[in-house]
Amino acid sequence: MSRSFAFLVNRSSGSGPGAAIPVARLLREAGATVEVSYSPGPRATLEAIGHAADRGYVVVSVGGDGMLSSIAGEVARLGGTLGILPSGRGNDFARMIGLDPAPEAIARTLLEAEPTPTDLIKATLPGGAARCVAGSVYAGADAQTADLVNRVRWLPRRLQYPAAAVTSLARFVPSSFSLVIDGTEHTVTAACVVVANSGYYGSGMRIAPSASIDDGELDVVIIGAAGRLDMLRAFPQVYDGSHVGLDQVQVLRGRSITVAARPAVALGGDGEPLGMLGPDPLRVDVAAGALRLLR
Repeated sequence: MSRSFAFLVNRSSGSGPGAAIPVARLLREAGATVEVSYSPGPRATLEAIGHAADRGYVVVSVGGDGMLSSIAGEVARLGGTLGILPSGRGNDFARMIGLDPAPEAIARTLLEAEPTPTDLIKATLPGGAARCVAGSVYAGADAQTADLVNRVRWLPRRLQYPAAAVTSLARFVPSSFSLVIDGTEHTVTAACVVVANSGYYGSGMRIAPSASIDDGELDVVIIGAAGRLDMLRAFPQVYDGSHVGLDQVQVLRGRSITVAARPAVALGGDGEPLGMLGPDPLRVDVAAGALRLLR
């Protein structure tokens, strides 16, 4: 039986609109029904997801990690199925599942892959607002980096994240983080704390090399506050994951984590700013197997 698809396209991400065209054509040539919506806005997006789920359509996220996170929670809540057509700047969740970006490979995955239970992150932000995140939530220097990326779009895409990261590390001020991981308290002085479902963030940085999206746990990566020069020297190691062997890096694991910081630091998730993290804590829980994902 042929599948039907509802493409939700982030018009402002990378090559989103252009990337949808060849994949949609291949799916239609294979006999599938494909409907395409371009940046319909938050409310209309939720309505589109509901309409697709009611009809048994596969919802396809066409964009980057931020787009994926913005719709994955609603797809999971409705018991629908999600596909990914990566076309953003980072595409780190697609990287995590080993998704080939070629249109033919994407079309084949959408047509043939079986829906697989996949973990998500449920984040309760300071103040109580709930947010679903697919890849990771982070506070400190890396959240500052994500914010800076939006200001250096004039650079070639492959240089945006590295340039922003170096700038952020050169400016960072350490903070005292209070964490509770499955009931165990930790207090650390750090440059940043990352709660990761996926192993990748920042356009290919392997921040949590042992992370898995189907083990029902989250990796907590704590990068201690070494000197700025030491941080800059160690930065390239984050691309292959070898940074976790450094003395100033801790990796812990858990299912439910709260994080607070003094002084307050920037907070982000999957490339999107989430405000500031101060003494009012962020709570992060794993939603084990919540999403049916074609991968």
